[in-house]
Amino acid sequence: MLTIALSKGRIFDEAMPLLAKVDIRPVTDPQRSRKLILPTNQEDVTLVIIRANDVPTYVEYGAADIGIAGKDVLMEYAGDSVYEPLDLGLARCKLMLAGPRDATNVVGRLRVATKYVNTTRRYFAAKGTQVEIIRLYGSMELAPLLGLADRIVDLVDTGNTLKANGLIPLEHIADISSWVIVNKASMKMKHVRIKAFVQQLAQIVEHG
Repeated sequence: MLTIALSKGRIFDEAMPLLAKVDIRPVTDPQRSRKLILPTNQEDVTLVIIRANDVPTYVEYGAADIGIAGKDVLMEYAGDSVYEPLDLGLARCKLMLAGPRDATNVVGRLRVATKYVNTTRRYFAAKGTQVEIIRLYGSMELAPLLGLADRIVDLVDTGNTLKANGLIPLEHIADISSWVIVNKASMKMKHVRIKAFVQQLAQIVEHG
């Protein structure tokens, strides 16, 4: 059996047509079903639907053989026991440092609100800058507006949400897209099957 973990939302919506091109389709409509384990038209392939941040954990510990996860999640994840063999190029966006349009230089330690705590810490450490990081899980744009933080680190797609809240992108941290990740033990035990799956996807990605 191959178990593939992915999360609902943009990654799921863009990954399903790609999986269909390698003849993997859920037998029930995932939009209507509340089931989190979805059998597919291939008897040896199962899809599991979990939170985006949990995909690397399920793959690292072998609950799933393969996952599809955003690079932002992988950069933030503390584990190192998964392979990242293929960039699918799906759900593209950027991880940015952003702040108020009329921001002035901050005296003292910069306060940065983000849910990407590890990534933000590494980014500023590489610059030799000490910052105070405030962990938030949503509505990041509010933090500078209400004086909670001086800057935010968040995903930016069109930039419309930043603009609507009087913020602008200030520094580019990373390009983000969705990657295939593989459990290391599964790669050894199911090498032929997983390698073939990844190669099929790679050909589709390469040729559009």
